[in-house]
Amino acid sequence: MSWRTYPAFALWWLFSLLPLCVLYLFSDCLLFPLLYYVVRYRRPLVRRQLSESLPELTPKEHKEIERRYYHTLCDYIVEIIKMMSISPEEMRRRVQFVGVDSLQEMMMAKGKLTNLTCLGHFGNWEWMSSVAMQMTKDFDFAQVYHTLHSRVVDELFRHNRERFGGKCITMKETLRHIIATRQRGRHEIIGLISDQCPKWEAMHQWCDFLHHETSFFIGAEAMGKRLGAVVTYLDVTRPRRGYYRAEVKLITDQPEAYDDYQITELYARMLEQSIRRDPHLWLWTHARWKRTREEWEKRRRKRI
Repeated sequence: MSWRTYPAFALWWLFSLLPLCVLYLFSDCLLFPLLYYVVRYRRPLVRRQLSESLPELTPKEHKEIERRYYHTLCDYIVEIIKMMSISPEEMRRRVQFVGVDSLQEMMMAKGKLTNLTCLGHFGNWEWMSSVAMQMTKDFDFAQVYHTLHSRVVDELFRHNRERFGGKCITMKETLRHIIATRQRGRHEIIGLISDQCPKWEAMHQWCDFLHHETSFFIGAEAMGKRLGAVVTYLDVTRPRRGYYRAEVKLITDQPEAYDDYQITELYARMLEQSIRRDPHLWLWTHARWKRTREEWEKRRRKRI
């Protein structure tokens, strides 16, 4: 950690020592009114994406989801602050993982060294890194992440994400890291958040997702096919405030048997089902559909 990070680290750590109940009070009484009423942080974007993605709901229902979403977003912020000092015991109590033991047993039985677990910006995706504590000594855990623009913030988030035994790797390092781990004979679970909007050059396929033509990253599918990895989806719910349940659901243990982009399509369907069940838990302030298929096809024709 660089010297520039220490003041921010100290401030973050001191704030994180507050009990979660106090931080949630801060979320309700300060953060929510500030973001929702004063700053009005991306409210037009959220409102538009909700109405376009869930047209079967009424404006009143959209408004209710919108307010619940901003409360969830504020809770996410204070939960990230708490993550700096939360004890492993409390984190285990607050995040219940279902199916991790079964996944490990299946991989051991079938001789599979690599699992690629896809998830979305759903619930508190940062707390999902605590899965490393739930795994046996035969397994490693790594998470793919995109480097943040601020070096200080990037270092702070990396510290948080690696607190519970996992390792952060960039997308460019992922394949090399997996091959090196496999050469050592180690089993590994790798988490990939796969619902960002890809850059133009990373777009390869489009599917219907929440009433939009949507392109997804295909990294998990491509690596899964190349390595014969087990591909799974992490379905997150929030039974009550401050508590999460994350269930590992199998997509396939034979990715090479699927047509191109079919695994990515299956992931999109599972994520969409989660969003329709708990729409307030998804990251609606992210401009998911800022790039269109029409523009992508136009750019592709120019390259040809």
